[in-house]
Amino acid sequence: MVWSADNKTLAAADGAGEVVLWAEGKLRYLQTGEGQSVDCLAFSKNGEFLAAGGQNGQVKIWRIESQGNQLITTLENRPNWLDRLVWNPIRNELAFSTGRYVQVWDVEAEEVAVTLNFETSSVLSMAWHPDGQHLAIAGHQGVKVWNVQDWDEDPEILEVPVTSLAIAWSPDGKYIAAANLDNTLAVWEWHNLRLWAMRGFPGKIRSLAWSQPLTELNFPILAVASAQSVVVWEKDADDSVGWQGRMLEIHTGIVQAIEFQPNTFLLASAAEDGSVCLWQKAKQLAQILPRAADKFSCLAWHPQGNKLAAGGANGELVVWSKVTRTQGFGKATID
Repeated sequence: MVWSADNKTLAAADGAGEVVLWAEGKLRYLQTGEGQSVDCLAFSKNGEFLAAGGQNGQVKIWRIESQGNQLITTLENRPNWLDRLVWNPIRNELAFSTGRYVQVWDVEAEEVAVTLNFETSSVLSMAWHPDGQHLAIAGHQGVKVWNVQDWDEDPEILEVPVTSLAIAWSPDGKYIAAANLDNTLAVWEWHNLRLWAMRGFPGKIRSLAWSQPLTELNFPILAVASAQSVVVWEKDADDSVGWQGRMLEIHTGIVQAIEFQPNTFLLASAAEDGSVCLWQKAKQLAQILPRAADKFSCLAWHPQGNKLAAGGANGELVVWSKVTRTQGFGKATID
């Protein structure tokens, strides 16, 4: 699930192939389920376009308007199962994975701008740099970063000895983190490519989240979900000390998703135990939100931070709204 940049619309997709929009308390279907899952969903930079991809090998792009929604493009990529797509943060360009390849679709020109070959494995994760000038792609033996100014130039290679499963840029663009198959975390400082490696996680790292604000030492905070825990990392001023971690433990099920509230250090975590927790300053438990599902699989903060949405494993869509500063968040709706 994902909120639009205009703050008005929540889009959600499920394992049956449904794609829905929730706005002003109403649920609208863009696509009904046909038994094949939709596995990736994203709004463009200004919320004008919504893209979805999944099991049937198609990428669909809708133009989202108040008067109605129009399917403008269907890209066929059978038999590839599409489970990764990301929009450029400054242009209407959509990157999506097809096996070992990534294609970048230019919505304005209605054509493929480039096809990138990762070569060493299937593509497992993608992320645009916040300035929109670099595209990072992860898979076997690390991360490759292409420069959009010259797609033909060899990519920068951020190498690890195993497979990188998930990557995320910090909002300030200074760091890129990669969760790896051997339950390690790698963080590179962009430009000088200094590497820090973190180990000792209790299980697979399923989710990465960076804070938008910086600490007093002028660094973003990095949180990762691993097994039933959330591990929060803060960088020390001394590069030789690196990143110091702390565990946030209250969940009894696997933590599936984490995300910082926009412009704050308030961290949300959603788990298979049916709980969504809010962690004040990513340090201490502030609130366990009213339970509304047996298991949670995803969550998304509203761009203004006053609503939090979560998806249940059985198809529930739950939205909590902030009630007051002291009362925290209360359940708004279930569809």
